[in-house]
Amino acid sequence: MGLRRRRRRREATRFTYSAWDGTQVGFDIDADDLFRAMTDELAEHGDVNAALSRMLRDGFTTPDGETLQGLRDMMDQIRQRREEALDRFDLGGVYDDIAEELRELVQQERDSLDDMSRQAAAFAEDADEGDRRSAELAQQTAADKHMQLEMMPPDLAGQVRQLQDYDFSSAEAQQRFEELMDKLREQLMQQYVDQMAGAVSDMSPEDMARMKDMMAALNEMLEQRQAGEEPDFDGFMERFGDFFPENPQTLDELLEVMARRMAAMQQMLNSMTPEQRQQLQQLSEQLLEDMDLRWQAEQLGQNLQQMFPQMGWDDSYDFRGQDPLDMQAATELFQELGDLDQLENLLRGARNPGALAEVDIDRARDLLGNDAAHSLERLSELTQMLEDAGYVQRNEGRLELTARAIRQLGQNALGDIFRKLRTDQLGKHDRESTGIGHERDYDTKPYEFGDPFNLDINRTVRNAVTRSGGGTPVRLIPDDFEVERTEQSVRSSTVLMLDLSLSMPMRDNFVPAKKVAMALNALISSQYPRDYLGLVTFAAVAHEIDAIDLPTVSWDYDYGTNMQHGFMLARRMLARQTGTKQIIMITDGEPTAHLEPDGQPYFSYPPSHHTVELTLQEVARCTREDIRINTFMLDATTYLTTFIEKISQMNGGRAFFTTNQDIGDYVLVDFVEQRRRLIQGRR
Repeated sequence: MGLRRRRRRREATRFTYSAWDGTQVGFDIDADDLFRAMTDELAEHGDVNAALSRMLRDGFTTPDGETLQGLRDMMDQIRQRREEALDRFDLGGVYDDIAEELRELVQQERDSLDDMSRQAAAFAEDADEGDRRSAELAQQTAADKHMQLEMMPPDLAGQVRQLQDYDFSSAEAQQRFEELMDKLREQLMQQYVDQMAGAVSDMSPEDMARMKDMMAALNEMLEQRQAGEEPDFDGFMERFGDFFPENPQTLDELLEVMARRMAAMQQMLNSMTPEQRQQLQQLSEQLLEDMDLRWQAEQLGQNLQQMFPQMGWDDSYDFRGQDPLDMQAATELFQELGDLDQLENLLRGARNPGALAEVDIDRARDLLGNDAAHSLERLSELTQMLEDAGYVQRNEGRLELTARAIRQLGQNALGDIFRKLRTDQLGKHDRESTGIGHERDYDTKPYEFGDPFNLDINRTVRNAVTRSGGGTPVRLIPDDFEVERTEQSVRSSTVLMLDLSLSMPMRDNFVPAKKVAMALNALISSQYPRDYLGLVTFAAVAHEIDAIDLPTVSWDYDYGTNMQHGFMLARRMLARQTGTKQIIMITDGEPTAHLEPDGQPYFSYPPSHHTVELTLQEVARCTREDIRINTFMLDATTYLTTFIEKISQMNGGRAFFTTNQDIGDYVLVDFVEQRRRLIQGRR
């Protein structure tokens, strides 16, 4: 199953079930799963960009239980893999296999010289004077060559240089030396042009000339690119494409591969001791004798370094292990370390899911495994999933929540709260009595004088046909009329006052309280569409807000809990409404602020007597206007408890002492239960 949105409706589909054998494709996340996982994050600040950035960083688990690894864990995995390599290997071992091979072939040559000297000595005993002189000359030649081998320089490059001019007596030793040199040339040239090794070994003068032509042409294309010209990449590939079996499709692809390998070679040199670095450089000079070829290679390296400065050309690694690395293994390891560094830098710089489109998923799978690669693929598609599902839209380069997303946030918050409740605590709240209204009950009754004439045509015609026995035309009489029953309409007007003072986030109360506001809005708009819900936030001052702005509401950094201003706004809002009126206040603090006559807030902690008096005056005004105030207290102190009890005594409303874990249960259950009692009271 791909990242397509799964259907939520039940369809008449035939399913086939079988035992899990590991080959089936598992379930995958869809946009709804993703958006549900973002609910708490969006409830805190409403910023979808920040929410996606956090999900990239930390990963997430969908409601179905699928876990996607975050970038932070992947970067930890990268660092761990790098440290394991540095703790295991010893870079000095790059020469061990070369030195050991040289020692073995030199010993093979010595053994051959010893055989030659013994054979000459044995031959000289019975030979005539002329043959004896030849035998003695052979013995002297063997002794001279022994001396040459004994006088070889101690450094590896010096030994290679001397052996290149040495006249081997052993054909086998000479063949082994030539094969070793070909192998080293191949490994060194691999740093420049990726997998051209097959073209490097046993190069004829014509092959060497073509290699130089290829590098010269490549350097020329780089110079053209830097001058703003368009190089003839296709023409280059027609001439030299056989050097590049990976078949790059663009010049940029080819240059990036070459730059990564050359940067890895430079990092290996940087990580060596000065003596090791000198030996490798001298060895390279010995093996790549053509000065023009070396110049072209160095020129290519300089050009690539200017084009790809981010490749870490100056980086080095501190190897601390004991396991030696030969030249080929060291080359591969540094390429892997370079790829790890590049992946880490890309992940560190990713601020949105689209940035992960640059990741080579196959290489990430090689480096970090299938789980990380799968997570990277899914994470890179998050934004597109949300856009396709209609949850986000772009506005001047930033993502914004759509109206559908805001509605869904409320539904998600509502679902989170309801899932915590027992199934018998909430229901449809059906009632038996019927009356005048516009909400259909999907039932009918015989028409009586005074009923709204909401005629049910189907049942009315059926009554006439039953009465007359069929036939046409069908004639209706008043006794045939059957009308639709309607629910008795009851309207409730509510203002939710949400505390945004600084203590709310400090005590982890802000997100649960805000989710209650979103859930209550979703509940009323979906189940009780004729009801009114107003929203007031209060801290140092109070503000009336629209439901569409609720997701972006955040706490106030100014000190103060201005209940007085909040009650004032809520009362004015409810004055324009009808039906039963109530204020639901969610708070965790005492009234510590009020509005002065000039409209400026006044703050005092502990609460001043004047602030308390002005707040209670607003409570009295609400009471006179038949507005009930129900208060839900979080982290209630003794003072807050006393004050809220005073409000309840004056107003007749109720007070609830709860926690941020249960606030949603209390508010929603109480709202639904009070509305049920309201309906029952209208029977």
